[in-house]
Amino acid sequence: MPNRSDDWLLQAERDLDQAEDSQQASRHEWACFAAHQSAEKAAKALHLSLGQEAWGHVVARLLMELPDDIDVSEEMVEKAKVLDNFYIPTRYPNGHSQGAPFEHYGRLQSEEAIRYARSILEFVRSQMA
Repeated sequence: MPNRSDDWLLQAERDLDQAEDSQQASRHEWACFAAHQSAEKAAKALHLSLGQEAWGHVVARLLMELPDDIDVSEEMVEKAKVLDNFYIPTRYPNGHSQGAPFEHYGRLQSEEAIRYARSILEFVRSQMA
């Protein structure tokens, strides 16, 4: 099977671009979701580059399941945990007790999500270099 890690990394970069575009359009819920997707795909790219398969959507777990010789800081895992909270409730009205998803997310959340996703993406790039 060919190594598709570069394809996953390229898509992670594009998803981060989408997060920034969504933020500029004040679609903060989509910015948060796209930031999560960027981090998830970046983590999967790193697994693939190491010859491993990675499943699931929990970025923190994907990072923690990397081999022991990859030094993933606790801070990086904490950033991933924040992003993991944006996987479902940013898209589904039943993710919150009331209100549509867009009513629960604003610039503060999308800025943090983009910053954390960028940090994870940069970590992955450095490990794959």
